[in-house]
Parts: sequence; C-alpha cells; structure tokens
Amino acid sequence: MMRTIKYIFVHCTASQQTATVQQILREFTQRGWKTPGYHYIVDAKGILTQLVAEDRVSNGVKGYNAESINVAYIGGIDAKNKAVDNRTPEQKKTLLDILTRLKQKYTEAIIMGHRDISPDKNHNGIVDPWERIKECPCFNAKTEYANIK
Repeated sequence: MMRTIKYIFVHCTASQQTATVQQILREFTQRGWKTPGYHYIVDAKGILTQLVAEDRVSNGVKGYNAESINVAYIGGIDAKNKAVDNRTPEQKKTLLDILTRLKQKYTEAIIMGHRDISPDKNHNGIVDPWERIKECPCFNAKTEYANIK
C-alpha cells in the first residue's frame, strides 16, 4: 500500500561527523527501536545510504511518521556537544539531490526541519528559537530548500 507523504523532514544525527552509519544504526537498536529514525542518511563524504524503504514508516518525528520521509546528515554537534550546522559541502550537495528527488516524487510534501514541528507557543506563526523542542537539523531547512519544486 502506498503511503500518503505530507512531509519530508530533514534531520541531523546529533553526533560527531566522524560517526558511521553502522554506529547510528546501533544507537537506534540500543534505544529499543525496531526501525531506524531515517529513511536516508548522508555521511560526511556525501555518501547516501537508504536505511528504510520509502513505503515503510521510520521513527523520525513522533506523531508524523506515518506521513513522512526522514532524511538525515551525520553531524549537527560540535566538540562540546552544542548544536551547529557542520554539514560538509558534499553533504549539502547530496542533501539537495535527495530532497529534490523526493519532492519530485511527493509533489505535495512540505520540506522542513525536525525542529519546525515544535509548538508555536506565542502564536506568531513562527517557531522561534526558544520554542524549539530540539535544534535538529541545526539550520533552517524550510528556507534553504524553499526553492525545490
């Protein structure tokens, strides 16, 4: 059965950029998750790996998983574990490529960062930094990918 995809969420793994896909997968297993959090993951060299088939649900964004595709880049924190946009040029290129392909396939889907589903507590129409449940993906995905059609 084909899923209806309303969202394409961009994530960071909240790990060092040197983490491997296998290490990220092990983290999900250690958390007790049967399915990884992302359909696709991009390592620091820009290599794209599919972790979950698009017709299956991943564990990316609680409450939205049935209607979303989740894409992550490895990284998102600095040496002091603070949120930072540390995507490599190769990751930026691969992310743009996979998000463009996904948007062409799921034309009605909205591309956004995981942080963008945080509640707009002051109801100003914007999820302000202080309202974010998490920083992931550590950059403004809505703005960066707004031109993907």
